[in-house]
Amino acid sequence: MAAKCLDAKIIAQMFLAGAKKLEANREHINELNVFPVPDGDTGTNMTLTIMSAAKDVFSLEDPDMATLCKSISSGSLRGARGNSGVILSQLFRGFTKVVKTCDTIDVAVISAGCDKAVESAYKAVMQPKEGTILTVAKAVAVKTNEVFERGEEDIEVLLKEVIAYAKEVLDKTPDMLPVLKEAGVVDSGGAGLVAVLEGFYEGLQGKGIPFTLDEETSQSAGEVRLFNNQEEKKPEYRYLYHTSLSLRLEKTFHLQREQEVRKFLESVGDEVALAVDESIVNVSVNTNDPGMVLQKAIKFGELLDVQVINRSRPANENAEQTKAVEKAAPAADMPRKDVGFIAVSAGAGLSDVFRNLGVDHIIEGGQTMNPSTEDMLNAIAAINADAIYIFPNNKNIILAANQARDMTKDKKIIVIPAKTIPQGISALVAYVPDMSVEENEKLMNDAISSVKTGQVTYAVRDTSIDGVEIHQDDYMGIGDKGILSNGKDIEDVILKMLDKMVDDASELVTIYFGADVKEEDAKAVCKKTAERFPALEVDIQTGGQPVYYYIISVE
Repeated sequence: MAAKCLDAKIIAQMFLAGAKKLEANREHINELNVFPVPDGDTGTNMTLTIMSAAKDVFSLEDPDMATLCKSISSGSLRGARGNSGVILSQLFRGFTKVVKTCDTIDVAVISAGCDKAVESAYKAVMQPKEGTILTVAKAVAVKTNEVFERGEEDIEVLLKEVIAYAKEVLDKTPDMLPVLKEAGVVDSGGAGLVAVLEGFYEGLQGKGIPFTLDEETSQSAGEVRLFNNQEEKKPEYRYLYHTSLSLRLEKTFHLQREQEVRKFLESVGDEVALAVDESIVNVSVNTNDPGMVLQKAIKFGELLDVQVINRSRPANENAEQTKAVEKAAPAADMPRKDVGFIAVSAGAGLSDVFRNLGVDHIIEGGQTMNPSTEDMLNAIAAINADAIYIFPNNKNIILAANQARDMTKDKKIIVIPAKTIPQGISALVAYVPDMSVEENEKLMNDAISSVKTGQVTYAVRDTSIDGVEIHQDDYMGIGDKGILSNGKDIEDVILKMLDKMVDDASELVTIYFGADVKEEDAKAVCKKTAERFPALEVDIQTGGQPVYYYIISVE
């Protein structure tokens, strides 16, 4: 029988199936990363984004269209991670804007919704590129309009044709972006969108992967992947983070609600403890996603105390983590100040640099763990300031920061588009307290353009980029615009990378060494750098960052 219209219950079923289909394809999508670095995360980012919404949808008992659309839009917007996740959230946001006022939807409504989805997604990206998820999304809208205009009413037929055309366009993305063709891959974000559409189709047929919360549904964005001898360390614990919190309830916590929360905690971790004392709830759980626990908690009241401890890290590092989390508590009782600062950082040494430069709140994240829009919003809420600068320090985090800015109404948010840690540091150094917000924004943006960044990691597969043949386990020196050097000797790779970064205007080289680099090895690199460039000042600092052996700035 033809499916000519869909109600909220069926759409929820399709959405959950789409989320599970994306999750099932997560690792394959990650492997489509153009750069063969050990932090390909498009699949993970898109999965965490859609799962943020899917968990809200799953909790709805008998949703109407408005309630369902709010859960999809709000959940994905707040949970959005990385550029691909933000674009996916904007696609859902645009689509639900059209759909939310309908009791049921047909091909005509779907067509209008797809148009709005593409419009919202393109608006979210400052410089849209074809050959990406945007192109695949536009193809979906084009085919949907075509099917509608010829008078087709069967939504199952619509989805079959849309998926086939989306795959056809996805296969052409290498012809639109030469870097994809050279690497021999299709666009990863586009592949993720196709997986979601396939899940929608399976959900409509009642054949989708069942959605449950009694398993680990996704890799935590807070799980830091380190390396040692070019092999990633696996966490010692199944659940990496011990999370505890105290919560002041807004409403009475009935036994049924207590059981619901306990079941949720058991679905995302172990060693669950839940104690209710009149209006105060104390929670303790080991989990891989502390953020998910906090998001659930704030739905019931005000956070009084939060502690997150990485069970695999030394006690002194956990003290720093606890201090950072404590800063995330609501800031309403703190004195209001003119300006606040938020920076994204991974590694105790790098985080200390930012704190010493006056940053109020550090969001743990970066290459291996893109923080969500929700993480940005929580950080903004933790600072009682009229204006707040955000330093994403990663090109894949800027869209999430922009999205948090647009969702904040009571404070002026300025996103400084730092794409690397050194850019963020240089921008902060350029800040002048006596100048206006606008003047400082210009100063900081100018500072970003004056620093060059090189990052050293290793290749996870053979590939070719910009005419450079790269082999698995090669060290790679990655600059602001691509691969600068590669080889089997890390010191040689660093020096060749610096040869391409240093010019007549260069004065200072700063070397931040990573979590698995011995200090004596870093000092040897520093010495050789100073010998290679005797006219430059060379400084070395502990970075503690994962995945990247060295982050090096040239100014």
